[in-house]
Amino acid sequence: MGSFGMNDKAELGRRLFGDSQLGDRREPTTRLGAGLTSSDKQIKQDIFKRVVKMLDLTMLGALDDKEARVQIRETCEALMAQEALPLNMPTRQRIIKEIEDEILGLGPLEQLLADPSVSDILVNGPAQVYVERHGKLEASSIHFDSEQHLLTIIDRIVSRVGRRIDESSPMVDARLADGSRVNAIIPPLAIDGPQVSIRRFAVERLTVDRLIELGELTPEIAQVLNAIVHARLNILISGGTGSGKTTLLNTLSGFIPDNERIVTIEDSAELQLQQPHKVRLETRPPNIEGRGEVTQRDLVKNSLRMRPDRIVIGEVRGAEALDMLQAMNTGHDGSITTIHANTPRDALSRVESMVAMTGFNLPTRPLRAQIASAIDVIIQLERQEDGIRRIISVQEVQGLEGDVITLSEIFEFRRKGIDPDGKVLGRFAATGMVPKFQERLRQRGLDVPLDVYEPGF
Repeated sequence: MGSFGMNDKAELGRRLFGDSQLGDRREPTTRLGAGLTSSDKQIKQDIFKRVVKMLDLTMLGALDDKEARVQIRETCEALMAQEALPLNMPTRQRIIKEIEDEILGLGPLEQLLADPSVSDILVNGPAQVYVERHGKLEASSIHFDSEQHLLTIIDRIVSRVGRRIDESSPMVDARLADGSRVNAIIPPLAIDGPQVSIRRFAVERLTVDRLIELGELTPEIAQVLNAIVHARLNILISGGTGSGKTTLLNTLSGFIPDNERIVTIEDSAELQLQQPHKVRLETRPPNIEGRGEVTQRDLVKNSLRMRPDRIVIGEVRGAEALDMLQAMNTGHDGSITTIHANTPRDALSRVESMVAMTGFNLPTRPLRAQIASAIDVIIQLERQEDGIRRIISVQEVQGLEGDVITLSEIFEFRRKGIDPDGKVLGRFAATGMVPKFQERLRQRGLDVPLDVYEPGF
């Protein structure tokens, strides 16, 4: 994590100790030493307060993270040697590391952020922290000393990206230095204390082979998805929260040729496109006066003037749906986006509802005709009871019959039950339907054998 960049001791003292002053004898509100013995915690409290008073914090704020940690570590070691404290080496190292994290990082959260197996961190007030590992939630031993300590950490997160959170603006979306997405909400809206939800940004970019290994899809489905991306079909990825939509979008984007210009649009930058020719755009919330907001719809409109070959929207959730459909229908084939929905049919209904948010009173049939013309393929994801995120359906949008958009399922996950260990039983299967886009694939020289669509693979 980067250092604060603070200019004086008073400011750092306020952030670390709440409203108390550096000279105040009260215990700081920061939790120091989760997992240490009571005596070790007291030693750490004493060292922490002395380190804060001794360091030249103006200089510390000007250093990069690595150099600042060296300064803190050397000061701690000198104090421990001076006092001849009865601490073994592992305890000394832990105390020093946690003091570094309190001054420069995110306190108790640093321990979780360093764990690659943690995909989500859910803070339900200062005394309760849950994490998600391998698709399942579990309680963590980490906790904060007080609400003030948790608020201090939240303020540290949001201030680094130029945002604020207080009683007049008690909700905020932000991101960490590694790209992880953060949502925070504080009292009076959060009744039981400040709440923080962190969606980790995967350091390891998952490949198709890795997704197949994890059981999210099969080689046959991957072959078809590769082909439809190369053939520039428009794809809508649908699923619930935490079902792996962004992960799959990142994976599919890896199929896009390097010679294409891609414009990505997100609320919080999470996409990990590897192509050299990409433009990344991110929305902006209103400032303290309520001005300056830039919405996804604004960015979608602007992207059309940037000569994109493809537009990739992290998630469509509002009035930008209309502009997305128009882009897909006006020469920007091969666009990809995600949406929150439980089924492919629900996904189309949500798109229809989002277009209504624009205020345009479009007749139902022309609107559905535009949706059917714009979207070629819907991929439905689900996080199942065993924690595995799976593609449970791949459907082609066939067109409009009367006032109904017709869908044709190409692949499905046929669920059979749950074994005694809680693992979902089932298999992926083709439905036997050969999609209309098969001809388009053939015309573009993309050889997908017809036996891929035969039932029972």
